[in-house]
Amino acid sequence: MALKITEECINCDVCEPECPNNAISMGTEIYVIDPSKCTECVGHFDEPQCQQVCPVECIPLNLEYIETRTQLLEKYHKLVAHKEV
Repeated sequence: MALKITEECINCDVCEPECPNNAISMGTEIYVIDPSKCTECVGHFDEPQCQQVCPVECIPLNLEYIETRTQLLEKYHKLVAHKEV
């Protein structure tokens, strides 16, 4: 599953640089996560880095994007291949 940032976000700016897939960006009012780029850090780390650094714990699973670990790993491989081009 992709992750999402909830309204509790305080715009502290710590999550964006931690994302290895560049899936986090500033939205209209708070940071947002692009589900097409979010792999929950599968392929990079054991745990989602944005969740690890978030001081207000406002980054839960996005239940609108249900993916298995295998699907997340496939997405990771596609993203990495795209970066190499």
